[in-house]
Amino acid sequence: MGFKEFCGERLSFLGHYSKFINRDKPLPSWSDADVEAFIATDPVHGPALKTAREAAKYAASGSVIGAVSTAGFAWKYSRSLHGAGLAFLAGGVFGWTFGQETASHSLQLYRFDTLAAQTKFLEWWEDKSERRS
Repeated sequence: MGFKEFCGERLSFLGHYSKFINRDKPLPSWSDADVEAFIATDPVHGPALKTAREAAKYAASGSVIGAVSTAGFAWKYSRSLHGAGLAFLAGGVFGWTFGQETASHSLQLYRFDTLAAQTKFLEWWEDKSERRS
């Protein structure tokens, strides 16, 4: 097994998005109202998408808290600009991960197939935007 096959096997979930990414004409941007319309119309994937959007808010909050707190700690004790910058970046990544894990457990994301919900939303948005054109 070569490197390409190894990566293809590990990143197979990207195949779900390839038909939306590798388009001649990109999909137009959507608004929160469009997402809410999808959530209201799809009783199966709507709740999963709503929960996934809520989980992203947890992750973003964790990222901000992690970035600011670790950068502040690094700046307080080292007064090194590059050290505080690296701490800011690392804290953001660690905070995002911790926030995502917190959301996963508290919102019980393991009960949902969020990948299928996101794919269904993109298919719905593709159909809706083609009908507008």
